[in-house]
Amino acid sequence: MQHRPIKILLVESDEDYIDELQDGLGSAHAGVLQLEWVSELSQALARLTQGGFDAILLSLDLPDSHGMVTFDRAFAFAPDVPIIVIADEPDEEAAVSTVQAGAQDYLVKSEVSASLLVRSVRHAIERHRLFSALRSLSLIDDLTGLYNRRGFADLGEQYLKLARRSGRGVTMVYLDLDRFKTINDSLGHHVGDRALLKVADILRAAFRRSDIIARLGGDEFGVLALEAADESAETLVERLRERVVDFNESSPEPYQLSVSIGMVHHDDDPRMRLEDLVAEADAAMYREKHGKRPSSLRGP
Repeated sequence: MQHRPIKILLVESDEDYIDELQDGLGSAHAGVLQLEWVSELSQALARLTQGGFDAILLSLDLPDSHGMVTFDRAFAFAPDVPIIVIADEPDEEAAVSTVQAGAQDYLVKSEVSASLLVRSVRHAIERHRLFSALRSLSLIDDLTGLYNRRGFADLGEQYLKLARRSGRGVTMVYLDLDRFKTINDSLGHHVGDRALLKVADILRAAFRRSDIIARLGGDEFGVLALEAADESAETLVERLRERVVDFNESSPEPYQLSVSIGMVHHDDDPRMRLEDLVAEADAAMYREKHGKRPSSLRGP
């Protein structure tokens, strides 16, 4: 039986090394690994949005990104794709740091033969698949498929490390579904579950793929988003509110979705702690909720 080639995104700026690597793979491994090459991290992130890659070979020193920030950004953007770091020189400290941060392997270019690369890629894919399966059992919410509180805490800490290293701000959004108990009591828990699923869908549509979206418990949700050059924290929240309005205008469900939203934004701050961001956004959400007038469900 013929297997399809393993599709690799190679992120490397040294054209001489690209030629050397492709020559090394040669005809013996041409049908095993299929390389697609980009020279900058921004190009890699744009290409990853289209999907289709089995693994990433990543140089940490690129024209538009250097050091661990390169890995952190790639890992945060495409956590479902295993990453193998390729380096110019041996560096035990860097190797340990990248593997602890989530890399599947750390290879030195001068030591990489074609057979070693093929073996490393295959092992990386299998390790990542097993690790993802094990993590999903404990980090994913059963109902919505979003992260649960534990998953949010684990990945949120990684996100804050990335924010500190890259000097970017973060936005924390805390959302609560208004009158959820009334939906459950009046329309049944199956309708309540459906409402939670709709909220999850709205959050996925309103935020970026790289943002961390979680159901924190019951009818409460959280989103942690890195600062982006083309949008403010207020823009993110406004887009979320617009999605809720759109749902209510077009949905046949026997209820109107109403949410209370708390948002906090912090610029580059080495003292940022995830629990503080959550507490601040939670408090802002409750201030909004308590400022609302009671309103009734729409009848069936």
